[in-house]
Amino acid sequence: MLSDPAGALAALDPAARAYLDLLMRCLTREAFLDQEWWDADLRDWPGGRDAVLPLLRERDWRVVRRGDPAARAEGRDWPPTAETMIGTARLANVAECCVAALRDGVPGDLVETGVWRGGTTVLMRGVLAALGDQDRRVWVADSFEGLPVPDERYPADAHLDWSDVEVLKVDADAVRANFDRYGLLDDRVRFLEGWFADTLPGAPIERLAVLRLDGDLYGSTMDALTALEPKVAPGGFVLVDDYGGWPSCREAVEDYRAAQGIDAPIHEVDWTGVWWRKP
Repeated sequence: MLSDPAGALAALDPAARAYLDLLMRCLTREAFLDQEWWDADLRDWPGGRDAVLPLLRERDWRVVRRGDPAARAEGRDWPPTAETMIGTARLANVAECCVAALRDGVPGDLVETGVWRGGTTVLMRGVLAALGDQDRRVWVADSFEGLPVPDERYPADAHLDWSDVEVLKVDADAVRANFDRYGLLDDRVRFLEGWFADTLPGAPIERLAVLRLDGDLYGSTMDALTALEPKVAPGGFVLVDDYGGWPSCREAVEDYRAAQGIDAPIHEVDWTGVWWRKP
């Protein structure tokens, strides 16, 4: 019988549970929101921003502010320093589904398509470490150049050109450094660098226990589903980050599920994240 992912973390050994809880709070920076840098708004300081910043930098000081715990918990902000922006609920859902898949013996690797700074995939590798898995790999798939220019074949993406949003452009070496920061960079972390349409169809992935999609656009979501969803093993999980927040992503998911006859129930995580389990 397949276990309920909602109880997967609670059923862990206390040490493993504590490690994953700490890892998640570090990846979101909820463990130390008061230590985030923020130098964009110093208008109320004497002399204003232009006068204050050079003085602080001369002395190797930095401006910090208290982050917004509510926004961070719901994944509604773009953190200055955190490795993930998906928030507590969605990050916990990743851990729960990965733990449930491992505990139920679902074969296959773990993958995220669209990783930003890599925090979710760092957590996936942390789950493997916490549960003592010695065989599975974590696949880190991203353009590492931000979002693509919308493909004219997909009308749902017509007005969603975010290709020039610099904060979304995180190169692969920066993501590797984030894995290394947590002591989780090894040869079982595999990078797929490039646009999904180019890298995913021929990716050397045989089976998947967990597939997480975070591609925002219709085209990116459909590319990932088409290439990877058939590789999800029975009992495996498909997680979608942008289902509630991006109509283009939701349309791609619904079109793919309809075309493939997928009727597994969709479960909500929060205001945007969902998941389903392959029968």
